[in-house]
Amino acid sequence: MKYGVNEQGYYGDFGGAYIPEMLYPNVEELRREYIKILDDPGFKAEFEGLLKDYVGRPSPLYHAKRYSEKYGANIFFKREDLNHTGSHKINNAIGQILLAKRLGKKRIIAETGAGQHGVATATVCALMGIECIVYMGEIDMERQAPNVARMKMLGAKVIPATSGSKTLKDATNEALRDWIANPVDTHYIIGSVVGPYPYPEMVAKFQSIISAETKTQLKEHTGSELPNYVLACVGGGSNAMGMFYNFLDDEEVKLIAVEAAGKGVMSGHSAATTALGKEGVLHGSRTILMQSEDGQVVEPYSISAGLDYPGIGPQHAHLYKIKRAQYANITDDESLNAGLLCCQLEGIIPAIETAHALAYLEKMTFKEDDTVVVCISGRGDKDLNTYIKHFGF
Repeated sequence: MKYGVNEQGYYGDFGGAYIPEMLYPNVEELRREYIKILDDPGFKAEFEGLLKDYVGRPSPLYHAKRYSEKYGANIFFKREDLNHTGSHKINNAIGQILLAKRLGKKRIIAETGAGQHGVATATVCALMGIECIVYMGEIDMERQAPNVARMKMLGAKVIPATSGSKTLKDATNEALRDWIANPVDTHYIIGSVVGPYPYPEMVAKFQSIISAETKTQLKEHTGSELPNYVLACVGGGSNAMGMFYNFLDDEEVKLIAVEAAGKGVMSGHSAATTALGKEGVLHGSRTILMQSEDGQVVEPYSISAGLDYPGIGPQHAHLYKIKRAQYANITDDESLNAGLLCCQLEGIIPAIETAHALAYLEKMTFKEDDTVVVCISGRGDKDLNTYIKHFGF
């Protein structure tokens, strides 16, 4: 694949494994084994069986007729919100729990921002009878309380991250510390296309089911498997990478990733990584991240907990740098208004993360015969309190 990873774990200038010595055996074991395991017919059969019978895949590709009328194009929603647990996160969680079992791991740790990855990880650990610890920023625990309750009901231990901005970055730091302290029996299920190689590639492969299905479904709907535009929100970027993956080599398909501008790109309260960031190392890989002049990570801000991250995955950084994908941004207010519009036009309550991608439709102009696919990465149950506060329902 032209835009894929090389043998050293790099996408162009980005990627690699910048890790403490203590973690080297874990990451090396993963790197050595994951391709063999993923290619194993028994693994494939179990993974595909669970995606079908447990998750409910394939997720529908829905022709959003009222959106199509409003924006003057053929607009389709890839409905990852209809998966078991309510988002795309379950695809990767199932893949990684099966991998961890084959590596003989007895304990699972994860980080979570919006809580969807935490819920997905707690779900698969309950399914497989494996101990589960989830690290979550203290602020995110408050704003995503329903997901915290779900994780606890599923038997997970949820540990608050109380340092820094008390959000996703800090939860990731805590999870990495745990892994360093428990290297032998523990597998870290990273929820996005971030972290040391092979994580970005592994998560992208598990999420690539999204674009693989979309191609087949689009052919049924339109006669062609290639849309003109593909849109997805991006924090670390797992739903976007899953949505882009099988379109990367189709140069005529325009890929648009939408970041969180927060209160405005230059407001000091933003998570618009490509607009504000510079190249550097974050959580084990070389990527683009928001940092100060002396290289300290700048605290990100977004009303959506899942986009509140100071970097993007290394493959996204590569796609941005070589201009294969366009990276745009949307403010809190624009995303909330877009979320409400989706409720009232299509009867679908989207996650606030997803609403960032939907909001960008307002900034685009289409030809009548354009085909547009938007990844509806998650449902908005977890965000009802935020919507209620904003709109005063």
